Amino acid sequence: MATVKAASVVTRQVRPILSLTQEDSRRRVLALYKAWYRQIPHIVSEIDIPKNQKQCQEKLREEFLKHKDVKDIRVIDMLIIKGQMELKETVTKWKQVGHVMAYWKDTVNKKPTDFLGKFLDGKD
Repeated sequence: MATVKAASVVTRQVRPILSLTQEDSRRRVLALYKAWYRQIPHIVSEIDIPKNQKQCQEKLREEFLKHKDVKDIRVIDMLIIKGQMELKETVTKWKQVGHVMAYWKDTVNKKPTDFLGKFLDGKD
């Protein structure tokens, strides 16, 4: 009979990227949101996109709410870094109209996996 070895719990300390606490990461997220919000009028006027300021503000809110359930501080920090890079690229006009309009692309519908869903969708 095989002996059962007790599984040892291993905790690993990882170095933080930017934030040390959850509150610190929250402040950084709010600062990034405010920076984007302040730049929206300039983005709308400088880059010729067919969206108005209100639509851009709604999209900004939607993009931030997409990641509202993320709790890992390191993941939040990586999202903050990516958001800062996106903001810099947009403000310095490294992004063209197509890049900015990609935020409003249609969402991809999930493909059906069951028989009835495939049948109604017209797939085999």
